[in-house]
Amino acid sequence: MTRRVVITGVGVRAPGGPSTGEFWDLLSAGRTATRRITFFDASPFRSRIAGEVDFDPVAEGFSPQEIRRMDRATQFAVACTRDALADSGIAADAHDPARIAVALGSAVASATSLENEYLVMSDSGRRWLADPAHLSPYMFDYLSPGVMSAEVAWCAGAEGPVTLVSDGCTSGLDAVGHGVQLIREGTADMVVAGATDTPVSPIVVACFDAIKATTSRNEDPEHASRPFDGTRNGFVLAEGAAMFVLEDYEAARARGAHVYAEVGGYATRSNAYHMTGLKKDGREMAEAIRAALDEARLDRTAVDYVNAHGSGTRQNDRHETAAFKRSLGEHARAVPVSSIKSMIGHSLGAIGSIEIAASILAIEHNVVPPTANLHTPDPECDLDYVPLTAREQRVDTVLSVGSGFGGFQSAMVLHAPEVSTA
Repeated sequence: MTRRVVITGVGVRAPGGPSTGEFWDLLSAGRTATRRITFFDASPFRSRIAGEVDFDPVAEGFSPQEIRRMDRATQFAVACTRDALADSGIAADAHDPARIAVALGSAVASATSLENEYLVMSDSGRRWLADPAHLSPYMFDYLSPGVMSAEVAWCAGAEGPVTLVSDGCTSGLDAVGHGVQLIREGTADMVVAGATDTPVSPIVVACFDAIKATTSRNEDPEHASRPFDGTRNGFVLAEGAAMFVLEDYEAARARGAHVYAEVGGYATRSNAYHMTGLKKDGREMAEAIRAALDEARLDRTAVDYVNAHGSGTRQNDRHETAAFKRSLGEHARAVPVSSIKSMIGHSLGAIGSIEIAASILAIEHNVVPPTANLHTPDPECDLDYVPLTAREQRVDTVLSVGSGFGGFQSAMVLHAPEVSTA
């Protein structure tokens, strides 16, 4: 019999609040946390706004040595792991360490520290020949993304499989999907899974400026992220992280754990088409949705809420709308769909896990988060995108989707463990 996998612990660091509770308060209130960039002088850039996390590593309990060793994204992942483990209530010796695994996702890994080190070594770019005498002793930690997973493993006492998943903006969904598979196949009994990214740095901002993917609505940062709105003109870059404790359902029930949701199904597909382009018919995302629903053994009409990728680019929003119609049929017009990127921005590889957190909290509270800033719907995006205000309704099953550069399309079905499947 295939093992059922449930989420019993969650930790979030996102714009608008340094805790899971504050994250949910912001979403359910429909507030936005996007603002002018404060981390550096952004005046030379086309897009000068972001979703920044108010994160104090000292207040989070990191020592000076840890702060120097760990990139900001790694600190986020470790802080969220501590929260998720505490939230799960699992005893430190509940599992053989060899049966504990880690699956961490990240799109740009330690980009913040790498850029900082380059600025130090090159005297802020003034010297073509960088002086290695100024090289940080932790440069390897920044260069090797796998070190981020290792730090999480040390925090969780995990001696089983430890993996770093990096496939762009679907990394957060795909890392959790990989963790689910490790439990289902019997390789692990517990997995700490999730994703982290801190891309609010000059080099990353410049990269998205170059392809005009981010919004230039700098005069109104709180209302700049406008998924599915006819006036949208790009996404708002952000940072953040979310980590989860995944367990076998029977083991979680036996220890009396609080279960947020069961991961019923997961699938990923690629369009094999273009690095940044998307086909208008949404066929690959639709196929991932169908496969995830099939794995969950749920009919498409069982979906109570769709947590959309909803980046706020014209290409993505129309692609998703087509994918929902293609995969959900007439039910696509009946089910509420929303994008939390309207409130916290797009944190690249981390956002898939942050959206999983939003999805399980929607199940927990029976509330559908809204799409903020949706005042002028795009006629081509003609579904129920829950504009402006959260909606109280029964939420037993959530479909969460992601789309990433490279043509990656991923889907995950999360549901209350009591939901009956075929």
